[in-house]
Parts: sequence; C-alpha cells; structure tokens
Amino acid sequence: MRDMTVLEAKRYGVITCGPHQKLLAAACTMQEHNISALVVVDEEGYLIGVITRTDLVRACYERMDWEQQPVQAYMNTDVATVFLNDSLLKVMELLLNRHIHRVVAVEAVDGRLKPRGVLSAADIVYHMARCHS
Repeated sequence: MRDMTVLEAKRYGVITCGPHQKLLAAACTMQEHNISALVVVDEEGYLIGVITRTDLVRACYERMDWEQQPVQAYMNTDVATVFLNDSLLKVMELLLNRHIHRVVAVEAVDGRLKPRGVLSAADIVYHMARCHS
C-alpha cells in the first residue's frame, strides 16, 4: 500500500470553487458533497488555494457578514501538493510533517499546477483497511 501511487489511490474527482465565490456558496458546496475542503482555482482551472471547513468557522467567528466574504479572504495559498506518480508514503509524510488533513494531487501543465484529485488522511485509512481485509 505504501508504494501505491497517488493516481492509483485517489477515489474522487476534485470539487473546486473560484476565489471570488462567496463563503456561503462554498459552505453549501461542502455540505452538498459531504467534503471538508474545496480546491480554489483561477479562471483557467489552475490551483491557487484551498478553503476548508475550519476556514469557514474562522470567518463566521470573526465576521457577522461572513456569508458575503469572498473565498480568497480566508483560503490558504500554501497548499501541500503531490504529483500523480508520487507514492502514498510521500502523502503520509506531508500529512504528518505539516500537520494537515489533505493534499492536492496535481499535474504540471505549462509550468503551472492543475488539480486532479485530493487525498486525505481518511483516504489513507481507507486503503490501509482495504489492504488488510
């Protein structure tokens, strides 16, 4: 399992939003898809950030008008990324060393990064259980 590639391990597509989308719309999308984060992309679909449930909670705590705030005001631009041919061992290393819950699987296109998937700690545990069932 540790040698499985990101491409082999990813189970879902990428749910994205734009930086100018309102936080309420982002919250509704997360709820609708039962996910804890959205990948933020520019107009051409290139990675520019991630917005998480925790970011939404922070916005709600800080502002009465959180619903109308743009995603870019609360998104994280320091996104942990892996390439599709990277191993799950690299994913685990990033999750543990950076104390994060997910990484974005990307593909380099014209020197920029296109998101192709998201792998979370839950995905790792899923594959751990599959390998030993």
